[in-house]
Amino acid sequence: MHGHARFDPIHRRFLRVIQSANRRPSYPPLRFRLAVLQKLAFRMRVSILRCFLSWAMVVTVPASVLGQAPPEQATAAVLHTQGGVWVNGYEAHDSSAIFTGDLIETKPGFSAILNMEGSTVQIQPESVAKLQQNLLVLDHGSVSVGTSTGFKVKVNCITAIPVLNTWTQYDVTDLNGTVQVSARKQDVRVEHEMGHGKPSAETQASDRGVVHETEQKNYDESQLCGAAGPLNAGSGLNPKWIVAGAAGAGVLIWILVHGGGGKTPLSTSQP
Repeated sequence: MHGHARFDPIHRRFLRVIQSANRRPSYPPLRFRLAVLQKLAFRMRVSILRCFLSWAMVVTVPASVLGQAPPEQATAAVLHTQGGVWVNGYEAHDSSAIFTGDLIETKPGFSAILNMEGSTVQIQPESVAKLQQNLLVLDHGSVSVGTSTGFKVKVNCITAIPVLNTWTQYDVTDLNGTVQVSARKQDVRVEHEMGHGKPSAETQASDRGVVHETEQKNYDESQLCGAAGPLNAGSGLNPKWIVAGAAGAGVLIWILVHGGGGKTPLSTSQP
C-alpha cells in the first residue's frame, strides 16, 4: 500500500503527459473561418470604395459648390441678389462669394450686383456673364459698370476699357448681335482683337474707337468678331471626362460590391 501510494503521483503525471501528447489541437469550424474571411474582404472593399468616392468628389465637384475656394484662390467679388440668380448652374444666395471663372446668369425680372475692390457691376435681368481678373466677359444681356480701377467688359472680341483710372461709369449691352457702349461718366475706349472679322471704317479711325462721356455707339459683333459660341460654366473639367469618369466609377463600384467573381456587369448594348 505504501509503495503503491508513493508512485501514485508519478503515475498521474505520466498519464497527463500521454493525454496531452495525444490531444489534437482545437480549430474553429471551416464555415466560421470562411465567414470571418468574407467579412474582412467586405470591409476592405468598403474602405477602397470610400477612398475612391472621396477622391472623385474632390476632382469633379467645383470649389464654389463646396462653399469654399482653393487655397491659392481669393474671393474676387461679393454677389448681392434677391433671388433669380444662378452661379455655375446653382441658385445663388445673397452675399455669395464669387471667384474668378464663375459663370453668373440672371433670370427674367431679377438682377445682381457684384461688389469688388474699386468697382461695382450691376448685371441686368436675362444676362449671362463670366467673371475674370478685372474683367467681365458678357455672353449676352446688359451690365452697368462703375469703376476706379479700370474694370473692363468684353463681348466676344470687343472690349470696353475706361480711358482713365478715375471713377468711370458706363453701360455695355449685347443684344441681337449688336454691342452697344454708353459712356455715362468719363470716356470709354472700345477695342477689338485683330484677326477677328473685318475692321470697318468706324473702328479704323482712332478717335471713333473712343466713346466720349454722354455718347453711345453701336458695334456689329458678327462683322468684327465672326460667329461665337456660348459661355460654359467654369467647372474647369471637360464634360466628356466627367461622363467617362462616372461610367468608370460605376463599373468599379459594381466590381467591389460583387467581389469580382469572374463575372462582368451587363452593358447597355448587350444584355
